[in-house]
Amino acid sequence: MGVTRRLALPAVSAGLALLMLAPLLGRGFVLSYDMVFAPRQALVPDAFGLGSSLARSVPADAVAALATAVLPGDVVQKLVLVLSVFFAAYGAGRLVPTESLGIRVVAATGYAWTAYFAERLFIGHWPLLITYACLPWIVQAGLKLREQPKALAHLVLACAPAMLTPPGGVLAAATAVVAAGPRKAWQTLSVAVLLNLPWLVPTLTRPGSSLSDPAGVAAFSARPESWGPAILSVLGLGGIWNGDVVPESRSGPIAPVLILITLGIAAFGVKTLARRWGVAPARSLVLLGVCGVLLASLATLPLGEPVLTWAVSHVPGAGLLRDAQKWVAWLALPLALGFALAVETAARRAKGVVVVAAVFPLIVMPDLAFAGWGRLETVQYPDDWRAVHDLLAADDRPGDVLAVPFSTFRVFRWNDFRTQFDPAPRALPKTVLIDDTLRVGDQVISGEDTRLARIRQAKSARELALEGIGWILVEHGTPGRVDPALLEGAVPVWSGPWLTLYRTPVAPAVREVSWTGVLLANGVALTTIMAALLCSMLPMRRLSPGRISLPQKE
Repeated sequence: MGVTRRLALPAVSAGLALLMLAPLLGRGFVLSYDMVFAPRQALVPDAFGLGSSLARSVPADAVAALATAVLPGDVVQKLVLVLSVFFAAYGAGRLVPTESLGIRVVAATGYAWTAYFAERLFIGHWPLLITYACLPWIVQAGLKLREQPKALAHLVLACAPAMLTPPGGVLAAATAVVAAGPRKAWQTLSVAVLLNLPWLVPTLTRPGSSLSDPAGVAAFSARPESWGPAILSVLGLGGIWNGDVVPESRSGPIAPVLILITLGIAAFGVKTLARRWGVAPARSLVLLGVCGVLLASLATLPLGEPVLTWAVSHVPGAGLLRDAQKWVAWLALPLALGFALAVETAARRAKGVVVVAAVFPLIVMPDLAFAGWGRLETVQYPDDWRAVHDLLAADDRPGDVLAVPFSTFRVFRWNDFRTQFDPAPRALPKTVLIDDTLRVGDQVISGEDTRLARIRQAKSARELALEGIGWILVEHGTPGRVDPALLEGAVPVWSGPWLTLYRTPVAPAVREVSWTGVLLANGVALTTIMAALLCSMLPMRRLSPGRISLPQKE
């Protein structure tokens, strides 16, 4: 009976992952919006933030490159998705302070089966899914650190996977700080800085401006999903700016009512959480969730949009506040834990309420099941991509690849006309430049890559070579026009139904890249993780109470 009980929560967590992702578990790639994996990703300078664009996917691209050197890219992608669901559910179930298996299951489903997870899955933000899955484990390690010095190693290991991108790093760092409490702030902040060095260093040392187009504030602000205001959708862990990735169940007339009911139940359960954890950690976690709601909704509140517009225009790095709905991840844990503990109180009078509460998230949002009822599917890259990859890998000619037509996103027939990020930067073994101008509806948000601004002004392949371009990749079957002048004088070296590759007519200018800073930053972060792993495996020696006093509960 004991073994069965121990295995029940992992089994439920695995079941949720299977229910959500079963249609995607065969071979092939899920290519949707920003979720682009490739058969094998290369360790190009951009993977370490050494390109001319901001380090938005650092060190995620480097980690993906290392993983795909061991396993096929589609297998890596499936592992990322399945483990994100599993550890999100399992972590929340372990974290809730109760001995009841049923209440643990309620917390697991309430945390994993959410609008936040659905919308980030459909838009392809897989590093944020990993971060979301790490948050319960970060809180657990932080709470232990309040009493046990050795728990710092566990906190490092819990935070490390979450910090694959700047937003994930900030989400994880703030969660660690509030979970461990103010007495441990110097430790948690030190860990946060060390683990975030892989993207902090290239961001801080990047030549040129780190400012973003203020037009992005309005374009990426939270959106109402039904008849309620945007902040109500955010309180329900939704409200993402892209309406195309919102589950249809979130737009129903009853959805805002269900959100208010869930919030009310969770608020009641937070009182129990405070009694069992202590007031300070419970209050801190709730306040962090409130901050997440305010940040996510700020652009929709009075004076919020002007404040954010000023910040993005004048404060380097404030572009992180774009797509602000991501910060509502901080609310997900107090919401799930509070809801589960309120159900525990109600279950003393009505046992059946636990079963209803456990399946409640699935009932109110059934269109997350089976990959969003077919919203996501797996596809294979056409053979052109392998051919071009192999050709570039075998040619030691210097120079980067320019992908045209100019567009950040592509729409291919071979991917059933889904909107997807241009796969070339991850599918090819050389640095690939793509247009970073974003279009949201009728709004155009300028990119941040100063090198691309010069490349757009080039009138010929020869001028492109002067900017360090050695190759031009024309992607066929996707909207956009290629200026014939850019190809004038270029030498075609491969042509297929989906791709044509040209070599620029003269030797490209070689761009110098200094690796010292980023290698040191990544080395420090990796050393921190390895040291934490070693410490977590070593037995903790008994310490005499007379020689050391552990911090008291706050």
